[in-house]
Amino acid sequence: CLYCVNRVTSNVPRARFSVDEVVQLTLDFYRRNCIEGLFLSSGIIRSPDYTMEQVVEVARVLREEHDFRGYIHLKTIPDAAPELLQRAGRYADRLSINIELPTEQGLAALAPEKDGAAIKRSMARLRLHIDDARGEARDAARTTAASMPGARPRRAEAGKFAAAGQSTQMIVGADAADDATILSTSAHLYGAYRLKRVYYSAFSPIPDASSSLPLQAPPLVREHRLYQADWLMRFYGFAHDEIAPARSGGMLSLEMDPKMAWALSHPERFPVDLNRAPRELVLRVPGLGVKAVERLLMARRVRQLRSDDLKRLHVPTARVLPFVVLADHRPSRQAVPTPRAARPAPQQAALF
Repeated sequence: CLYCVNRVTSNVPRARFSVDEVVQLTLDFYRRNCIEGLFLSSGIIRSPDYTMEQVVEVARVLREEHDFRGYIHLKTIPDAAPELLQRAGRYADRLSINIELPTEQGLAALAPEKDGAAIKRSMARLRLHIDDARGEARDAARTTAASMPGARPRRAEAGKFAAAGQSTQMIVGADAADDATILSTSAHLYGAYRLKRVYYSAFSPIPDASSSLPLQAPPLVREHRLYQADWLMRFYGFAHDEIAPARSGGMLSLEMDPKMAWALSHPERFPVDLNRAPRELVLRVPGLGVKAVERLLMARRVRQLRSDDLKRLHVPTARVLPFVVLADHRPSRQAVPTPRAARPAPQQAALF
């Protein structure tokens, strides 16, 4: 990949750990309570299959020879043999395959050795293995097995396969893809392959970079806004095209979080009556998180919600009150902030 400092043509020193070294480092840190698990990734050594064998062997040794009970996340290699991916799922809690870039055009230009179709085929295989394992677990939960005649029946145990699912990562700002395209790709990955998480990594310029790459890194706050938007898609019921509509040029606002930006661009949806509105609409109120919404819905079953209820939940009332109606509160038209009056978020400084 042209944007990676460890690419094969990069003139940087190389280092490699053996399987035993990774195992011992992990165990040493784990026993000292410095870590809760292992995230393991590798560049290609010799071939994709050889590299994947080494990665899987680390997980196998930890689980089978040292009874390691911590979390294991393995970064898999799309070109590796399917049976190696299947073995990896036996030992890892989570598997991930990097999609790298949000578009096929970007992948062809900046990571020409990566095959987007092969990446998605590997994701599909992992999804099938994960679904099969969960189906077996459901069947086992309905079945009891007696270990000895006369012994108390116990539930049969089903084999696990990457119980924490699969994830992926996209580089942000290395190509011309806008935020709408990135979120559209994420929404497709969540729906088609049931990913648990898409990670976003802001592009960082590297020494001796290709002329195809931008000279400057994107603002780090852009990465942060994408994570916020991703959260809205997964937990708040937003569609990707609601968060970054075409009229915004396909980019998220850097000055305010995407939930506030959506609320300010849809004044017709507010104020929301917290004593009557459905859960789907309450979730769209700026300043209210999922847990706070659930508690409010439970509380309103037995009494009318008032301003003090928001204070008891420690929600940011200055953000919430302009958008809601309560038994003792109704905002004035002037109370609802406008995009110009909204306070800009602080800018995160670059590291270099």
